[in-house]
Amino acid sequence: MTDTVIDRFLRYVVIDTQSDPKSPTQPSTEKQKNLGRMLVEELLGLGLSDAHMDEHGYVYATIASNVDKPVPVICFCSHMDTAPDFTGMNVKPQMVRNYGGGDIQLSGDPQQVIRVSDNPSLRDQIGNDIVTTDGTTLLGADDKAGIAEIMTAAQFLVGNPDIRHGTIKLLFTTDEEIGRGVDKVDLKKLGAQFAYTIDGETAGHIEDETFSADGVEITIRGVAIHPGFAKGKMENAIKIAGAIINRLPISAAPETTAGREGFVHPTGVTGSMEKAVVSLIVRDFNDEGLTTKETMLENIVKDVMTDYPGSSFTFEVKEQYRNMKTILDGPPEIVEYAIEAVRRAGMVPVRGSIRGGTDGSLLSFMGLPCANIFAGGHAFHSPLEWVSRQDMEKGVETLVELARIWEERS
Repeated sequence: MTDTVIDRFLRYVVIDTQSDPKSPTQPSTEKQKNLGRMLVEELLGLGLSDAHMDEHGYVYATIASNVDKPVPVICFCSHMDTAPDFTGMNVKPQMVRNYGGGDIQLSGDPQQVIRVSDNPSLRDQIGNDIVTTDGTTLLGADDKAGIAEIMTAAQFLVGNPDIRHGTIKLLFTTDEEIGRGVDKVDLKKLGAQFAYTIDGETAGHIEDETFSADGVEITIRGVAIHPGFAKGKMENAIKIAGAIINRLPISAAPETTAGREGFVHPTGVTGSMEKAVVSLIVRDFNDEGLTTKETMLENIVKDVMTDYPGSSFTFEVKEQYRNMKTILDGPPEIVEYAIEAVRRAGMVPVRGSIRGGTDGSLLSFMGLPCANIFAGGHAFHSPLEWVSRQDMEKGVETLVELARIWEERS
């Protein structure tokens, strides 16, 4: 068994770990535990004797402190599942060695091309080794790149006891991609004071801010009747749902927003003539923006329903996660130390926001302040996903330096 970061990554991505939002269990798919069992075996092989997987599929392990003085306990966290958006079965990773520039044609599907115009970060990868799929599956760099980096950093720290560090907890979660990543995490057992998710994108980037997020479910009860006798009576719930979706402003859609702009996004529609359900997600960087968008959405529904006097609706809002910046502004050293670690690893640190969420969003509000560090992957949730070996190696260096810095500053 080889154990460089790229070798670990290539081992992990061929294990199908897609989560399933329709499943009520945790983990939502038993196959996520296949990777969990592999990680436990490798962690035990590194000498981390407490490594184990619990009934929810979470993997816990501890790198013991090698200093006498008290150092805050930190945690490195990544998720094992891949997104349901595109298949993760039978992943066939491909390596473009010494990338010379230009678009990358994927071998398994001639229609799939990683274009520089869509991936400007490729311009910074000349001479690097790029990992892709064959174009028929996603890759799983989100977040198996993060896992490989944590595992390799753990191996390096264990193998180099001259590097002084405090206690470091490792946590690998399930079901992050469906919003349940830390629902069952035992924070008391974890025992960390501060944490980092290794789940970001471009090398050198650190995020301490996420969207705030809600889910909205609109249930429509129409008037069902035999279509042969429907004139003046039928109110088709499917058509009502379509009218609501058609009224959503294009200016508030994901495909027309960027930066700090939020959005309203329909994610699913099910229905019959009698009943239809529209599921949406609402995103903004502050709670006021969420409320404004949800009020706008409810007003659209009410206005559409005036044309259907025999029908009714319910409008349910469910909180998903909140912007972690409100928590991370309290202990600024979390981000400051990460910035310094990136700098020591030879990169220019870039501090920013995530147009999305991570396990760190929920961990922060559960009482474990948690920033997000790059893992190096790009074009997540698609067959065009890619990551470079060199960026993953920089990720490993960053984690090792982060362990040093917490010890030095304590």
